Amino acid sequence: MTTRKPIYAIALASILTAALSGCADLRPSKPETRTADAHITADVEAQLNQVAALGPPGSIGVQTLDHVVYLNGLVDVGLEKHIAQSVAMQAPGVTSVVNDIAVSHD
Repeated sequence: MTTRKPIYAIALASILTAALSGCADLRPSKPETRTADAHITADVEAQLNQVAALGPPGSIGVQTLDHVVYLNGLVDVGLEKHIAQSVAMQAPGVTSVVNDIAVSHD
């Protein structure tokens, strides 16, 4: 049985290394991409904060990675979720929107 433990340890280390290396690819590699993403996030946040139906300013979280905007938060009805997505898509530089906003009533 003592010979199996090192094999399991090597297998586990290999799996973890593969999984963690895949996560590293999610970060933008170029500084100009990170700068563009920061500008997109600021633009989308500013536009969402101007829509009173979406709640108080800052109630919808915005993150951008490689020009893809990720929205999260909570709204009252499904229409507000769609409005937020539509507003985000109109921001310059946005290629797509991942809408993870939850709806409290539908």
